[in-house]
Amino acid sequence: MNIKEKVKNLPLTPGVYLMKDYKGTVIYVGKAKSLKKRIQSYFQNSAAHPQKIKKMVANINDFHVLHTDTEFEAFMLECKLIKELKPLFNKKMKSHLSYSYIAINMDGTFRKMAIVSEKSDDGGTIYFGPYTSPIYVKKAIENFKEYFKIDCLQPLKGSPCLNYTLGKCSGLCLGRSGVKQYNRIVERFITFLQGSHAGILDELEQKMNHASEEFQFEEAAKYRNYMKSFSILLYKENMIQFTGGNKNIVVVEWINERTLKIFLIKGHKVIFSKEYRPEKFSQLTVEIRDTILESFQQCEKRKSAVIGKEELDEAQIIYSYLNGGHARFIVIPDEWLDGSENEKLDASINQLLKA
Repeated sequence: MNIKEKVKNLPLTPGVYLMKDYKGTVIYVGKAKSLKKRIQSYFQNSAAHPQKIKKMVANINDFHVLHTDTEFEAFMLECKLIKELKPLFNKKMKSHLSYSYIAINMDGTFRKMAIVSEKSDDGGTIYFGPYTSPIYVKKAIENFKEYFKIDCLQPLKGSPCLNYTLGKCSGLCLGRSGVKQYNRIVERFITFLQGSHAGILDELEQKMNHASEEFQFEEAAKYRNYMKSFSILLYKENMIQFTGGNKNIVVVEWINERTLKIFLIKGHKVIFSKEYRPEKFSQLTVEIRDTILESFQQCEKRKSAVIGKEELDEAQIIYSYLNGGHARFIVIPDEWLDGSENEKLDASINQLLKA
């Protein structure tokens, strides 16, 4: 059977596909909400494809598919297989560069911000990340310095730097009160990244709307760009904090009118999944409760988990899935896992199933 005939027989269901070359080597792994539509797209309207796609298609001799019940599982399986197989064209098509962290050194007279590729054991430095694109991080920090006018060229010089004369520096170069003001602004940035001070975005939105009302569209566009770059940092940091919190997460996704799937997630790992066709919700609630208690009790009890470069992709997939509206979830408190709060647990499960 040739490739086109093989594609015709594919289902319109989720899954992962592995593209193979003439030697049978997997050269690309991808995921799809609809396997048939996605794989067909490679062999249709090929003239409009980017050069990288054209080159990959030219090397395809066969493909293999792995079916999943949900798109979420396809995402997770794709991520796992790419790490295991390291296909040639997944590397070539990877859009981001190396991972990076925002490092803020709290020691010394003033707070020093930097972009680094690795964390160190320096106790005086706060790290945020990892982030998947150093370019976005660099731009966000530049925008932050520009918006708050703290882009000092010669800190603690004792006389105004060039940016101070241009209105881009609030006076870190001068010392004294300029240092205090600079440190206050950087500390505000820290609380923003920690998720406890989102007022910066509200402030920018108000200024953007005001500029638009005054027909100052260039100014409004500048505030919009600030919001976008700050939001990217905040999203990534919220994702890392949520999945790194090692929460006990129960997810329900209805596959069709009669079938649902339960996922149990611990932090950034799926520890259990099963498909159910419920006839009586009361019986299903008890079964799920017992599974929850058994599965989460077996996990190591840690208040938080470190999300490093290796875990970032899975963490991002899980965070996006939970916040994407395709499934409903609840977080089970650790204190419920000893079996003493079964009534509360059952009530939460019932609410989740019937929503």
